[in-house]
Amino acid sequence: MIRIYYAGYDAIHTADFVYDVPEGHNTWLLILTRTPAQFWVEGEMKEYPANCAVVFQPHQKILYRACADSYGNDWIHFDSDEIHLKESKLLHGVPFPMPDPEYFHQLFQLLTAEHFFSCAYRELSMDYLFRIIINKLIEASHSTNNTPHYQNLLNLRKAIYNNPGHPWAVPAMAEHVHLSSGYLQAIYKSTFGISCMDDVIQCRIRLAKEKLLHSPHRISEIAAICGYMNIEHFSRQFRQITGYAPREYQKLMASDS
Repeated sequence: MIRIYYAGYDAIHTADFVYDVPEGHNTWLLILTRTPAQFWVEGEMKEYPANCAVVFQPHQKILYRACADSYGNDWIHFDSDEIHLKESKLLHGVPFPMPDPEYFHQLFQLLTAEHFFSCAYRELSMDYLFRIIINKLIEASHSTNNTPHYQNLLNLRKAIYNNPGHPWAVPAMAEHVHLSSGYLQAIYKSTFGISCMDDVIQCRIRLAKEKLLHSPHRISEIAAICGYMNIEHFSRQFRQITGYAPREYQKLMASDS
């Protein structure tokens, strides 16, 4: 069971900000830093970059402070008897980078909104959101993708998934993430297990399947929506991936429904 006591996001403090609780709190404390900060770790103050998460257990010493012009964070005070949280190998009191901090930040926003407002499913919604937060924390603490380029690669992949019909090309993608074309292709595949252009094609075909089944568009229009200027090229790639021509796929799915 999880109980949220206080939650907030985008808290901003001045450059002289210090948070010092020698005996800790009676509750757990989760923080997502939005700026660089110094934390008391292993008997000394150490500097950590923005977009790190840190979890403090009840009664654990807490000391952190700003190390830039300002300090900002998201935070939650909570209690939990969740076994997977207590038995996870999270290093309590030690910040670690979040691979997708904006998504994590959005979870804080949603949780805070549910906490502040009395809605019919408030407790259930908060419980679901907090479980996602804990799962993401555990994933991040074990992640091997905390490379300098990972966030840029992740943002690029999100952009591809959100707009597969864009005229994606490796040189433009490489310029977007400030890498050479060759290096982008190498680290994209090593990170996500698929080349960037194969990822684009897979996204386009997924979109095409949806449009073929659930839109009134003609196949030539669907091809254009999915980023194909040539309907023959679209049909060829569609068949390579699905085993069917677009119209065959449309008829087959319609007969099965």
